[in-house]
Amino acid sequence: MLLSGLQHFEFCQRQWALIHIEQQWAENLLTVEGNIFHENAHNKFFTESRGDIIISRGMPVYSAELGVSGECDVVEFHKRENGIELYGKNGKYQPYPIEYKKGKPKEGSEDVLQLVCQAMCLEEMLCCDIDVGYLYYGEIRKRVKVRISEELRNHVCENLKLMHQYYKRKYTPNTKPDKRCNACSIKDICLPKRNKYKSVRDYISKSLEGKV
Repeated sequence: MLLSGLQHFEFCQRQWALIHIEQQWAENLLTVEGNIFHENAHNKFFTESRGDIIISRGMPVYSAELGVSGECDVVEFHKRENGIELYGKNGKYQPYPIEYKKGKPKEGSEDVLQLVCQAMCLEEMLCCDIDVGYLYYGEIRKRVKVRISEELRNHVCENLKLMHQYYKRKYTPNTKPDKRCNACSIKDICLPKRNKYKSVRDYISKSLEGKV
């Protein structure tokens, strides 16, 4: 299961299913700008040191327990006495995942859950504890600190459990149209307004009446 799908699933379960189960996708201005922003944010597998901080960009992560894999935009390793050892490095370090987003902080929790899942993957891979991560938003040019709470961890686990169930069943849920649909790149594939009808007969009837 792709870690990036967690963000899609939290935003809209139907969007996630269309992209990750049915393999349907369409670009719009927001997705193109977002891709460019991520390309500029990091070079894959590039590592640099700044004083007592080691910065890893494009770091692959996975969790066998959660059944998910993906990539961290940036992971910073800060030198700490109670940290973990890194191969070829002196001292011990505490990892902090940092996810880059083009826009500004969202009302929903989709970005936060993606970051929390990255932290959970790093914990399993590195045998460590992570209680803090950061979301960097390009529009405001600031990092937002995220506490990796037990509540957020449980939310991630609940979403992933459903995602695995849906994927196994090849199930694409319906959705009710709302304001989020206007910014969705696959709106024309999803056709959210049609999903409010319970049957094809109902849709054709309403269409003939000019109510669609």
